[in-house]
Amino acid sequence: MDVVMITEDRDVIAQYSNLHSGVYVISVQEYLQNFWSALRAAHELYSSICQALQEKESECTEKEFTDHLPAEVLEAGIKSGRYIQGTLNVNKHRALTEASVRAEGLSDKNAELSSEVLVYGKKNRNRAVHGDIVVVELLPKSEWRGKVSALTEGQLDEKNGEDLQSKPMPTGRIVGILQRNWRDYVVTFPPRESTQSQSRNSQRILTVPWDYRIPKIHVSTQQADALQDHRVVVRIDSWESTSLYPNGHSVKVLGRAGELETEMQTILIENSIRVPPFSDAQLREMPVNSPEKPWKVDPAQVAERRDLRDSHLVFSIDPAGCEDVDDTLSVRSLAGGKLLELGVHIADVTHFVPEGSLTDLEAHARATTYYLADRRYDMLPAVLSADLCSLLGGVDRYAMSVVWQLDAHTLAVDKVWYGRTIIRSSYQLHYELAQALLNGEQAEVPELSLLSPYEKDAKLAELTQALEMLTHVARHLRAQRDQGGALELEGVEVRAQLDNEKNITALVPRQPLEIHETVAECMIYANHWVALKIHESFPHQALLRHHPPPRQEFFNQLVESAKSRGFAIDTRSNKALADSLDKAVDLQDPLLNRLLRMMATQAMSQAHYFSTGAISEDQYYHYGLALDRYTHFTSPIRRYADMVVHRLLTAAIDVDKGQSPNKALATNKELDELAHHINKKNRAAQQAQKLSTELFQCLYFKDRDPGTDPCCVTDAVIYAIRDNGVLAFVPLYGIKGPVYLKNREGLVLSAEQDRRCEWQSGSVRRYSDHIMTTSTIGTTTFKLFNHITVRISVQSSRCHADSVSLELVYNRPHQIGALHQTQSHGRNQLVQEVVRLAQEASQQVQEKATWRPKLSKEEHEFCQSKSPNLYLLLEEIRELSLMEIEY
Repeated sequence: MDVVMITEDRDVIAQYSNLHSGVYVISVQEYLQNFWSALRAAHELYSSICQALQEKESECTEKEFTDHLPAEVLEAGIKSGRYIQGTLNVNKHRALTEASVRAEGLSDKNAELSSEVLVYGKKNRNRAVHGDIVVVELLPKSEWRGKVSALTEGQLDEKNGEDLQSKPMPTGRIVGILQRNWRDYVVTFPPRESTQSQSRNSQRILTVPWDYRIPKIHVSTQQADALQDHRVVVRIDSWESTSLYPNGHSVKVLGRAGELETEMQTILIENSIRVPPFSDAQLREMPVNSPEKPWKVDPAQVAERRDLRDSHLVFSIDPAGCEDVDDTLSVRSLAGGKLLELGVHIADVTHFVPEGSLTDLEAHARATTYYLADRRYDMLPAVLSADLCSLLGGVDRYAMSVVWQLDAHTLAVDKVWYGRTIIRSSYQLHYELAQALLNGEQAEVPELSLLSPYEKDAKLAELTQALEMLTHVARHLRAQRDQGGALELEGVEVRAQLDNEKNITALVPRQPLEIHETVAECMIYANHWVALKIHESFPHQALLRHHPPPRQEFFNQLVESAKSRGFAIDTRSNKALADSLDKAVDLQDPLLNRLLRMMATQAMSQAHYFSTGAISEDQYYHYGLALDRYTHFTSPIRRYADMVVHRLLTAAIDVDKGQSPNKALATNKELDELAHHINKKNRAAQQAQKLSTELFQCLYFKDRDPGTDPCCVTDAVIYAIRDNGVLAFVPLYGIKGPVYLKNREGLVLSAEQDRRCEWQSGSVRRYSDHIMTTSTIGTTTFKLFNHITVRISVQSSRCHADSVSLELVYNRPHQIGALHQTQSHGRNQLVQEVVRLAQEASQQVQEKATWRPKLSKEEHEFCQSKSPNLYLLLEEIRELSLMEIEY
């Protein structure tokens, strides 16, 4: 076998290249030319790196930043308390000047450092990039400063109170970097006119990252002209103390900035989400289910599992049109009415996905299903997620079940059973149908349509009785959690309305029905009892989920805002908070309570997965749900954490039987690392979903004329006061954003007699619950929770994401008579219009392709994106309605 050795050492090549020993010594360039001549991306990358290295050697030696301290000095300083270690967080609204470092345990060392440490200015940041783990040295108190409290473009900083921000705070400078957390970054190459000052001969271009928090990056390339106005993936190679900016190289061209597919791929890459198609090797692990070879229950599994197909009335309740059903329910009366049996049956995903298999490794890497505004990327192949693990009606399926026997009068738990089952769901109900049956309304159940009237009435009575029992149990469970302090926070859920061809006709908010809460309570109950079981069996290596109490200072805005309207919010405990939010109701304006709950949500800390051996038991508590133990068990199709919990539950059942688990359990350290990985991926998924939604909001408004289009003028509610404006919420479209009352020229908005606002010379004065502008036409007051009329437009950006802008039109509500209309019209219109525009864009691309004789050189060379892929928007938006609030 011949061996090729690659090296850049010219002396080695000269010495050994002519030997005939079966080992060929060549350079990287020769290797690419001889073996991969057609791989143009590799040649471009090699040239880019070589050019960057040459330019690095010729750079000036004058230092722009101080050198980082040696590792041993940093370690000693951290131990002594002189230095502080933490993760750098750059303020995206003031990325050039403001960053902060928060480290755990600061308050234990020094009471003054109970909050974050401010790092002000590029020099003090000393080449650290957002996300790096850094070491900070505090500056003298005389140099401490506070954060700027005025609005900046796109600012929605709601968690910290403004009083806290405006006070001087601990301020420091970065003296070392313990760990670089560089990732792939999406940048935009500037147009030719903006690079004239740069050296076009060297082709070393200063590119602008899509993420405001990332500094500009020098990229060496021979394709600078062709890449103008393109989104390109780059990686940082180095950042020397002699350079104002880091050096990097290009990796991949995404496409022209502004194209839908380019922007969606940008969102994925910026959140480190990698979702390639499932490989052939992974798909070969999947069971087959086809008309020629239908899947059947294995007789060996029938012998091992509890068979509920003939003994239990099992049914599912989901949004209309749902096809991937991962949970079903059962309830029945036992012992002559003395007992109730409640069952929650979850798709047995881990039966089809063995631990350590290729499919399992991919699910582990993804950790979750990713939902974007116009598509989704599944954690598992479709044969599982939409077929064999979907608990559809009338077919046999494997399940993991939790079954309780409850006292029929007190609903106290008599005993609980965990195990693997075989089920056959009798009814696949949607929420509205189940609620209609509960209400005693006439409703058509599809599964009963072919029965005789007598059989139909009997079956319908049986189903209705089961739903009534289920609702009775759920009310009791919710009351128990309410007594413990469970919170009801503001969340928005939507569902898709489809026509006969499964095209979207509307996107409407889900109307609150009692059956929604009934199903949710049963799922929470199952998650709670599974958490109890796996923790009991594996005290130091169980995967649970906790929700830490929020920091009290984060409630400042909520408390002060409610106080301005005469409501007292008690934040000393979750129960006190829940009770006071329930009382803070303005009958004249239902939006007030909704906004207060939104503020409470903003103040909350995030819920996290953890290994029970990693933290003390007093930290297991779930603040939002008011439960001492909690995990995720009910959605293994879309969450890897649930798959881990299923395996732990299976192992716990084996232990109860006196058997050893089939595979050694993960250690506490391994499970803790897995929990951190899943938490990180969940945050990325939430951020990607948020960014994609904002992208579609911008697409909806982008081609509209704000001055003439009535869709752009709407009602908004003030929910926060800032130094130079307010933050407002637009209920019709679910948009939040800043509204400026003072512009860069120093003009202020004042209301005339008809309350129309115009820019005038004047001044602004801020108070705790209102802000006033004074000009030649008088004084105008804007109070918290007042309704105002705003004009929506889109602020375009070539290098960054577009953003929605709100401009004040009237200091009064928009169309007073329409304030309490439903939100469905605006949201319906938004989705329909975006779909229409994207389809028109796709059609234009196709028409253009029919007359153009061939693709352009750039399209061939850089693989620009194809026409927008909207994937019907059917399954994706429907999946959004299935998503439970992630406590």
